[in-house]
Amino acid sequence: MAPVIFILTILLIIPARLAIAFYQAPQPQAILMLGGTTLGEREKFTAEFARWYPSLKIWVSSGIPSNKIRKIFKDADILDSRLYLDYRAVDTVTNFTTLVQDFRQRKIQHLYLITSDFHMARAEAIATLVLGSRGIAFTPLSVPSDQPKETTLHIIRDIARSLLWIFTSRTGASFNPNVD
Repeated sequence: MAPVIFILTILLIIPARLAIAFYQAPQPQAILMLGGTTLGEREKFTAEFARWYPSLKIWVSSGIPSNKIRKIFKDADILDSRLYLDYRAVDTVTNFTTLVQDFRQRKIQHLYLITSDFHMARAEAIATLVLGSRGIAFTPLSVPSDQPKETTLHIIRDIARSLLWIFTSRTGASFNPNVD
């Protein structure tokens, strides 16, 4: 019974931490774009979006090679000094777990979260747990695509992996190098 109470307590803290983050930082303070496609659609969308918010730093978590990303952002007149390219992530869960401490160190409490529309439900579920557990809110922005939505099984799997990370600091990614 005690483990169940402990888990419920942790899960109830996340909505409170998110509410506090939204209250303290009602406007996003940075942009996080999840890589994953090879065509650069997310990068182009993010670069155009970032033009409207010239004071926001932009984190790109994995994705296409850095020279291609830098060119897309340069073509959109985004200064290279605004870009933080991070290639530590091997899947969607690690997109968040590898960067959450970086955001906390910079006192970022609210992010724009950019990914493809077919991927957003899973990204939001993971972000709610991983970012929310650390008091970081997010505002989702979907990049249109013609891909089918991800399965509920993918979402549940990554919710479980996010909970594993909250309790153990491990994501389980090492068990399957092909996890997306």
